[in-house]
Amino acid sequence: MMEYPLLLSHLFNRGRKLFAKKQIASRTLEGVFRYTYADFAGRVLRLMGALKGMGVKEGDVVGTFAWNDFRHLEIYFAVPMLGAILHTINLRLFPDQLAYIINHAEDKVIFVGDDILPLLKPFIDKLPNVERFVVLAEKENAVPEDLEGALNYETLLETAGPIEPRQDLSEWTPCGLCYTTATSGNPKGVIYTHRGLFLHSMATGMVDSAGLSESDVVMPVVPMFHVNGWGIPFAAVGVGANIVLPGPKPTPKDLVELIEAERVTTVAGLPTVWVGMADTLLNERHDVSSLRVIVNGGAAIPKALIETFEKKIGVPIMQGYGMTETSPIVTVGWIKSGLRELPYDELLSIKAKQGLPLFGVDFRVVGPDGKEIAWNGKEIGELQFRGPWIAKEYFKDPEMTKASFTADGWFRTQDIVTVDEEGYILIVDRERDLIKSGGEWVSSLDLENTLMAHPKVAEACVIGVPDEKWGECPVAYIVARKGFQGSLTKEELASFLKDRVASFWIPGAFYFVSEIPKTSVGKFSKRILRDRYLSGIV
Repeated sequence: MMEYPLLLSHLFNRGRKLFAKKQIASRTLEGVFRYTYADFAGRVLRLMGALKGMGVKEGDVVGTFAWNDFRHLEIYFAVPMLGAILHTINLRLFPDQLAYIINHAEDKVIFVGDDILPLLKPFIDKLPNVERFVVLAEKENAVPEDLEGALNYETLLETAGPIEPRQDLSEWTPCGLCYTTATSGNPKGVIYTHRGLFLHSMATGMVDSAGLSESDVVMPVVPMFHVNGWGIPFAAVGVGANIVLPGPKPTPKDLVELIEAERVTTVAGLPTVWVGMADTLLNERHDVSSLRVIVNGGAAIPKALIETFEKKIGVPIMQGYGMTETSPIVTVGWIKSGLRELPYDELLSIKAKQGLPLFGVDFRVVGPDGKEIAWNGKEIGELQFRGPWIAKEYFKDPEMTKASFTADGWFRTQDIVTVDEEGYILIVDRERDLIKSGGEWVSSLDLENTLMAHPKVAEACVIGVPDEKWGECPVAYIVARKGFQGSLTKEELASFLKDRVASFWIPGAFYFVSEIPKTSVGKFSKRILRDRYLSGIV
């Protein structure tokens, strides 16, 4: 067999040569910008020339601080194809965390959206390694005078000569860098290689996965600064799909209108997105019949929300699962052919699970005794992975590497799961979020999903709190649906749970709040809720 390196440039070249007329539509605050793959490719090659002219070389780290738009997509390919490392910076982190990861990564150049540049200003003097800022804006938009040495993106491209992607790179060349969302301590960095992201892109296109293909119109709602945009930007270009980019601060209504106007077939994002979109679709008339699937990830989606989309809106939701350390997608909740005639309630239970591992990925579940658990849907243990797009270490962090990777080469997710007889994985909880009440385990995740099945509940988050009698007991924070604020009661919720969960699962207290604090990627922040509770703030 030929020694053929698996490089991201193959995806780029395939897209520009075979699908030059395909479209990329990018929402801006002024409207929708639209161009072809051929136009996109020409700009990427000029950007590569510009980066080389700025002194960016193999191994240098280039940061992006941007929304999901066409310029960000261009950077996604130009940086790795030059041999440099693309560092997508999560703009929702706190200033101290942002300064930490930029310095830890040693970013040499940062591309930043003009509308989010103010987020960098408070700590810009604490970034000694950054040699140049490039502002993502139209040519006529002036670069801020107080940003020394800054360049305008469009002016940079206009004056640069194109160069071709490097073909002499090893497939093991680092090409990407993302940082985890830290629940404690500093975020941890994960390096991705061309080989890993290439194989991840292929897996994303498989039928028993997201099934991305040339016939799709793909809209990644998940931020491109979050774990490579789940790999969708790379895979979509490789398969030649039309791409729709939702741009800055999209609302649920913005997303629905883009789906309708662009005839989007595949969207991907977190449950908080689908809650808002469901409310929009149930209260307004929109045609989203083009959608073939919603890919959910980042957090488990409640069965009630899956049922709402499938029965009331007519769109299937497919559960996915992954982490920064896994590039990210490692499991997808497709239904085996032999199970498709099951009653709907049973199918719904399967769809709410994290699913089956992708082709090419190995998993195991290790119990407290260090042995693998039985696949019976009852025994629990820690989910562990290994595979060609799974990280083997944390970037410049040997201490956390030792804690999170086993001696025999498995990545420890810290997710506690069960596996049923068919091999479907169900996350019971994060290791730190399991609640032990009176010697019995309570799954905060399962309890949240049960609560969110109540028709008056929009969001529910459960934490364990100290209890003199039981050691720990669950308490629930509830956001009522629009129209039910003030009328939903703890007695109503306790009664709803009575026949659905064990008695010791019923929360000792219900707190009704206007919103639940979330992490930088839209997950419930249980750490903040625990801190508030222990401080006497509910």
